[in-house]
Amino acid sequence: MFRTWLERVSKTKSMITYIIIAITVICSYAAFQNESLISKCIFYPVGIQQYNQWWRFITHGFVHADMHHLVFNMLSLFFFGRMVENYFQTIFENQMVFPLFYISALIFSSIPSFFKHKSNQHYRSLGASGAVSAVLMASVLFDPWATILLKFIIPIPAILFAIGYIAYSAYMDKRNMDNIGHDAHLYGALYGFLFPLLFKSGLFMYFIHQLSSPRFLS
Repeated sequence: MFRTWLERVSKTKSMITYIIIAITVICSYAAFQNESLISKCIFYPVGIQQYNQWWRFITHGFVHADMHHLVFNMLSLFFFGRMVENYFQTIFENQMVFPLFYISALIFSSIPSFFKHKSNQHYRSLGASGAVSAVLMASVLFDPWATILLKFIIPIPAILFAIGYIAYSAYMDKRNMDNIGHDAHLYGALYGFLFPLLFKSGLFMYFIHQLSSPRFLS
């Protein structure tokens, strides 16, 4: 079964990833020029709690703070989203599973922040980092020994990066020392690993099978 998956994955095409990137780039660029648009889309727990602005759970992922923020997230999505989308199409035999996964990751990764800050008038966040973290972690489930370039420079096995990423996100979330949404990174990453397993429990054995055959930089 594992070999069959690998053979079929190489024959699929990742179109949804490109569509998500295109929509995000267009919306983010428009928001750079329009503060009103950012205000309507940004994740604002008080607005959700008091005014039922539930769309913010999704729209915040399609606007970004600046070009650096946008480029970093979209490059990460470009490199890992195509792989995850191909695996999803192959294993679930449905093109819509990947966009469902991406959108639901935006929502799930924001839930802890919602409950933590639903009475905080000053808290706002934006960006696709929660969903991108989910995509990244799903890629680790499928290929734990893939090479990830830390800071796009330093090669590191995906599984070691994942362990470090989760540990760092959990640590920084508790410290609460900066304006980065480490909780969204953490819960997005956990969601990315668990989502495929909820629908295909056999993927866990696939992960163990891959993990038992190290091939980093082979």
